[in-house]
Amino acid sequence: MTEPAGAGQPSPRAFLRVAGATLARHQLGLVLALDCQRVICMARGTSPDIIALQHAAEDAGLQFAIVIGPRQLAGQVTAADELIVVSEGLFVEPAVAAPLLDDRKPAVLVQPVEGALAAGFERIDINRASAGLMRIPGQLAERLHELPADCDVPSALTRIALQSGVQMREVPTAARAGTDWRMVRTESEAIALENEWLRVRFADGPTSPGRTMARLGVVSFGSSMLHAGNASNALSAGVVVLLAIASVLGWFALVPAGFLFAALAWVLAEASRLLRAAERQALGLLPPAIPRADVLVWVIDTVFGVLILADTPRFPGQLLLSWLSVPAVLMMLLGLIPRVVKRTASRWIGDRLLLGVVLGAASAAGQLLPGVQVVSLGLIAAGLLLAGRQHD
Repeated sequence: MTEPAGAGQPSPRAFLRVAGATLARHQLGLVLALDCQRVICMARGTSPDIIALQHAAEDAGLQFAIVIGPRQLAGQVTAADELIVVSEGLFVEPAVAAPLLDDRKPAVLVQPVEGALAAGFERIDINRASAGLMRIPGQLAERLHELPADCDVPSALTRIALQSGVQMREVPTAARAGTDWRMVRTESEAIALENEWLRVRFADGPTSPGRTMARLGVVSFGSSMLHAGNASNALSAGVVVLLAIASVLGWFALVPAGFLFAALAWVLAEASRLLRAAERQALGLLPPAIPRADVLVWVIDTVFGVLILADTPRFPGQLLLSWLSVPAVLMMLLGLIPRVVKRTASRWIGDRLLLGVVLGAASAAGQLLPGVQVVSLGLIAAGLLLAGRQHD
C-alpha cells in the first residue's frame, strides 16, 4: 500500500473506495475467503486508513502486521508458511478468485498479455501478464534479503516464484470478464468500476413499478452515495422522515397525500435494501437474520394501517376490533400472499408504491373503505389461484 492514487495524491490507491469499501477492505475479504491466518501490510507507515484496516482484520480473527520494506517482510514469513500475494489496487470478487487457489498448490495466476498491460497488470513474458494474485511457498520470501530495499515486492516475488518453478495458472476468461477482476489505479477508475459494478448487480431482476424505481435510483445515484459513506443509513433515515410526514398529513386529514409519502418511503426502503446488500458484499458480511429493510417495511405497513384508520370513521357502538380489522387484515395479507406466491406476481403484490397510489386514489374519491376491501379480496384470490400453480 505505497503507490499514490494518481499524481500528487497523498493517499495510496489501496484506499480508493468501490461500493462503499476501500480496495484494501475488499482484499481483506479475499484473504478471509482463502483461509489466511495473518495479514502483512506493505506500507510506508501507519495512517488512519491502515489502522481501520487493522481493526477490521483483527475483528475477523486475523493477526495483522505492518512492514515497510522487503527485508521486514522476509522476517515475518517462515519456511513452513504459505504466502498469498495480492498486488496493490487489485479488485477481485472472492467467489471468483478463491476457487483458483483453494487446492493449496503453489501457483502464479496469469492472463493473456493482450489488454492486460493497458489495464494496469504487469507483463511476465511475451505472451502472459500477471493477474495480480498468487500462492507461493513461504521459503521463497527469504530471497527478498538479496534485493534492494526499494524493490517492488509483488513483482519481485512473482519473478522469484517463476524462477523457482512455481507453475503459472491462467485465469479463465469468464472470471476476468465484467467487474470481477480489475486493477484500479486512480479515483476515476474506481468510480467507473463502481458504476459498472452497481449496474451489473442491480439493473436486472424480478421487478415491479416500485422496485424498478428503486433500482434505477441505485444505479443512477448509488455510486455517489456509496462514495460519501453510510449510504444505506442515509436512505433509512430518509424513510423515517417520509413516514413522519405521512403521519402528520394523516393527522391533518390529508390522507391521500399521506399514502403517497408512505409509498415513496417504501421505494426508499427498497433502495436502502439494495445498497445495504452492496455494502455487505463489499465488506464480506453475511446478511442478518432480520434485515433492516424488512423492519422498515413493517413500519411502513403500520403507517398504511394508521392512514386507513384516519380516513375510516368509527361509528357509534362499533367494536374497536371491528374498526381495526379492515386495515389489519389487509396488512396481514400483504405479508402472507408474497410468501405463498413465488412468481413475478408476488413482486407486484408486495409493491407498496402501487398500494399507496391505489389507496390514495380511493381516499381522494371518498371510497377508501371499499377500496381496501377490494384490494383484500384481490389478494385472497391471487393467493388461491397462483399458489396452486406454483406448487405444481
